[in-house]
Amino acid sequence: MQTILIMFITLISVILAGVSNMIFCKSSLCQALNRPMDGGRLWQKDQKRIFGANKTWKGFWGMVVFATGFQILWGWVSQAFPILEQYNYIYQYQRNTTTLNALVGFALGFAYVLFELPNSFIKRRLDIAPGKQANNALRWLFIAIDQTDSLFGCTLVLAVLFPMSLAQYLAFVILGGVTHIVINVILYRLKLRRNLY
Repeated sequence: MQTILIMFITLISVILAGVSNMIFCKSSLCQALNRPMDGGRLWQKDQKRIFGANKTWKGFWGMVVFATGFQILWGWVSQAFPILEQYNYIYQYQRNTTTLNALVGFALGFAYVLFELPNSFIKRRLDIAPGKQANNALRWLFIAIDQTDSLFGCTLVLAVLFPMSLAQYLAFVILGGVTHIVINVILYRLKLRRNLY
């Protein structure tokens, strides 16, 4: 139980950033950035969209900015309450400074959105509409990938910051994926998300 608590405390900035970015993307703020990352271009081999309409620069930069901001803020809170530093894998191995947290937050946010792109690319090749799931045997596979793809990237960043076994790496991904599902359900109930998964 303590290990799960430490993992949550370590990941809290990413969790808060993900929720905040979802709300931000639904808002009318920064509409100039609400453009598809692929610019509407098609993949030459199959003439289908590269990533689709849901992968926007607003979502990309929103996640990077929120993750950076929340990581810096969490660092300050952890300095005020030293027990949070003790229960954070990052601060067990790295000195809690604003500079470190800015770099870590940026890296976490960047990795989060970067690792979502291959999934979107593959789904466009399979004619799965943006924001939708497959209606065949692949449905549950893509639901699992949707909930964990970004976590593979974020955990990779964490693995650079402190020693991590393969079992720990997978535990971070699974815990993050389960948390992602719970948050999706809450956001869906609050009508901030169109689809449950």
